[in-house]
Amino acid sequence: MPSKSIKIQGARAHNLKNVDVEIPKNKLVVLTGLSGSGKSSLAFDTIYAEGQRRYVESLSAYARQFLGQMDKPDVDAIDGLSPAISIDQKTTSKNPRSTVGTVTEIYDYLRLLYARIGHPTCPKHGVEISSQTVQQMVDRIMEYPERTKMQLLAPVVSGRKGEHVKVFERLKQEGYVRIRVDKEMREVTEEIKLEKNKKHSIEVVVDRVVVKAGIEGRLSDSIETALSLGEGKLIVDIIGDKELTFSENHACPICGFSIDELEPRLFSFNSPFGACSTCDGLGTKLEVDMDLVIPDWEKSLNEHAIAPWEPISSQYYPQLLKSVCEHFEIDMDKPVNDIPKDKMDKILYGSGKEKIHFHYVNDFGSVRDSHIVFEGVLNNVSRRYRETSSDYIRETLEKYMAQKKCPKCKGYRLKESALAVLVNGLHISKVTEFSIMEAKKFFDTLDLSEKEKQIASMILKEIDNRLEFLNNVGLDYLTLSRSAGTLSGGEAQRIRLATQIGSALTGVLYVLDEPSIGLHQRDNDRLIDTLKRMRDLDNTLIVVEHDEDTMLAADWLIDIGPGAGEHGGQIVASDRPENVMKNKQSLTGQYLAGHKFIPLPVKRRKKDKRVIEVVGAEENNLKKVSTKIPIGLMTVVTGVSGSGKSTLVNEIIYKSLAKELYSGKHKPGKHKKVKGMEYIDKVIDIDQSPIGRTPRSNPATYTGVFDDIRDVYAQTNEAKVRGYKKGRFSFNVKGGRCEACRGDGIIKIEMHFLPDVYVPCEVCKGSRYNRETLEVKYKGKNISEVLGLTIEEALEFFANIPKIKRKLQTIYDVGLGYVRLGQPATTLSGGEAQRVKLASELHRRSNGKSFYILDEPTTGLHVDDINRLLSVLQRLVDNGDSVLIIEHNLDVIKSADHIIDLGPEGGDRGGQIIATGTPEQIAEAEASYTGKYLKPVLERDMKRMDNAIEVKEKVATK
Repeated sequence: MPSKSIKIQGARAHNLKNVDVEIPKNKLVVLTGLSGSGKSSLAFDTIYAEGQRRYVESLSAYARQFLGQMDKPDVDAIDGLSPAISIDQKTTSKNPRSTVGTVTEIYDYLRLLYARIGHPTCPKHGVEISSQTVQQMVDRIMEYPERTKMQLLAPVVSGRKGEHVKVFERLKQEGYVRIRVDKEMREVTEEIKLEKNKKHSIEVVVDRVVVKAGIEGRLSDSIETALSLGEGKLIVDIIGDKELTFSENHACPICGFSIDELEPRLFSFNSPFGACSTCDGLGTKLEVDMDLVIPDWEKSLNEHAIAPWEPISSQYYPQLLKSVCEHFEIDMDKPVNDIPKDKMDKILYGSGKEKIHFHYVNDFGSVRDSHIVFEGVLNNVSRRYRETSSDYIRETLEKYMAQKKCPKCKGYRLKESALAVLVNGLHISKVTEFSIMEAKKFFDTLDLSEKEKQIASMILKEIDNRLEFLNNVGLDYLTLSRSAGTLSGGEAQRIRLATQIGSALTGVLYVLDEPSIGLHQRDNDRLIDTLKRMRDLDNTLIVVEHDEDTMLAADWLIDIGPGAGEHGGQIVASDRPENVMKNKQSLTGQYLAGHKFIPLPVKRRKKDKRVIEVVGAEENNLKKVSTKIPIGLMTVVTGVSGSGKSTLVNEIIYKSLAKELYSGKHKPGKHKKVKGMEYIDKVIDIDQSPIGRTPRSNPATYTGVFDDIRDVYAQTNEAKVRGYKKGRFSFNVKGGRCEACRGDGIIKIEMHFLPDVYVPCEVCKGSRYNRETLEVKYKGKNISEVLGLTIEEALEFFANIPKIKRKLQTIYDVGLGYVRLGQPATTLSGGEAQRVKLASELHRRSNGKSFYILDEPTTGLHVDDINRLLSVLQRLVDNGDSVLIIEHNLDVIKSADHIIDLGPEGGDRGGQIIATGTPEQIAEAEASYTGKYLKPVLERDMKRMDNAIEVKEKVATK
């Protein structure tokens, strides 16, 4: 009899402390706990890793070399395990060729649909291109009423220059009498003179008929003759009606535009058969961008308005520019904006064939005096980028280039022939520009013939199912052409979730990593319904999650803790959610029950006149949005998924501020202007990208505290006696590091069809340093042992050194006390990396003019961690700095001083400001979805705070 539960005995991955736990099968199980408590270690590194390992181990050694193999997790036993599928946040491709349509397989079915029922149409004449038999042509002509007069014409010349004397001679010899020359009827025997340099059309009258019964045989013979003469084309001139054109080739009968046989690969932008030849199917080309070449049009040429020609190491380009300006009499002291367009065009696009006198003196005094054709700044940057073999120069020039729509395919990625195939009047790339919701409507209302319905029914069913699943996980605003690389972690994960629902597997163990990330409260219910539907197919779902709604909807809740890192790794509670809420040992249970909560701010900070004002933002789906971000307050931008939050904050606000404050490759999205930049002198974007791509990067090196620690070791008596400087204690440079492993501490051994094995370095035993360096100790510990300390332990160890203590305290304050100083950056989650960045900013002395931007900082955080994070952010604002946060979490939203709510929906139906103001004002805004969910939270927390005050007062009176 199959097991009803998954039994885990002695799990010890990472910080798990010999954990035993029983997880019910075919249930929705949520794993929760503080950040770093061991949730992912149990879910992914133990349960999923073992399920995957067992599956791969069942395959042949030949198959395993292609699939790779997971290491056996550190666990005594796991019983009752089902085949496992992991749906995490790092699985969608960052390849620019990958789109929502390709990832979900909808585009594959679309290609099949267009190959089977698409109508090839001439892009120039709008004529449907089809290969017709003589029989079909006869039947079409016989559809006309009796006594309809018509003549059959064979086109022998179509839009070609010349006098065509030989053509007329040949037709005369073959016995034809009447011809039509440039739409005018003539006799072959006439003397016809055509202009040599004009395009002409010549058609031969093969037969003149009147429609009546019994002429089918004659029609058939005449059509065959006309097709033979007209190389497969026929024109039927109907007296008093429109002309008909026929072709026995797959080509336009008017201009000859032809399409290969329709097959799915013709519509693939990843195949040479379908991809646009200019952009290779990417839809964009890297081209020089004038706004990056001239970032400030108010500057003059003498003030180096042309960024790529600033005098850095050579005076060549400044002297060339001076020569150009002298030749065309351009004032170099005038703002670029005031230089007449025709003269500015000479600088940007070149002098054409006109030569200019170029006088150049190099650094060694050599003089070059010559007359040259000036290529122009934009052409110069483009040519140098194409021709250089230097990565440095290419990287430098890329700062002045941007991805622009391909001029040939207009960004549609496909060849002209693929875009000429229509279904209901639209080509395939037009359909991929629809949002999921619009695409659903399009396919539901397709106007097809009976034959087409029969062919397309199965294809449309597959497309419809997938669109429905994407709609159900709250992604109805995404377009099918959206690049997979631009999706957030939560969106990418929900796409994979939708794909899995579509596969309708049963008896599978799914392990999910915070699927609610990036999801507005409004869409949470739909996600939970989706998870329940997967469970109802007899699947087991283990979800690592902090979202309150998901925890309360779970069949089983496992709380791991009690703390994080060394203080975690134990099962605090494993029960139904209502029972966990009664468990006083469970921190999660205490928050769910309301015994613990994040309090509302005692008072909201007041706005003053200082604001960053955005005017007329219309990038992506923003609809000419104008808004103000108060300086010195905590502002939260919220709204349903896809409403335009990231576009407004990251593409407009951050890039505009960064462009103004720092030189670099920052091209803001489309907007009129951003005002109020004088109120800030620093903008800090704290996102969730890794703090380093190699194990050499770690919290100590990123925050700069490792420099100070190395200073301490260099100051010890032992180091001074040996003459060791600060560099001796770095594992990145020769000297103090172990050269056997080059300071990595581990050595990778490739195992071909088995997983690569990492073993500690035999020489330094994983310490990274050589023996001599390790002999230098501070307070009984060498440098390697210090890197092995947790932040909490290091804080105590360096308590007497204020500089180090201050930096470590900031890391501890953001909730990372459990992380080790030397923990490789590659092992940190996105949320942990973001908090390390935040910590590295916190220890810097603030002047009150910094502007912090955070994108969903609550990702991966337990409510208790959020409480701690909020106190850190409030401290930044108390210093006079400004904090701007993109967030869905209601605890963060309720703590804001000012809220900007976008919506009303996602995608094209979003991009508008729905409401702005304090949380209390947003809660009263009827049009705001955020307000609807925020109102009960504010009311609940006011009651909780009143109750807490009453309890305190009662205790005080006793």
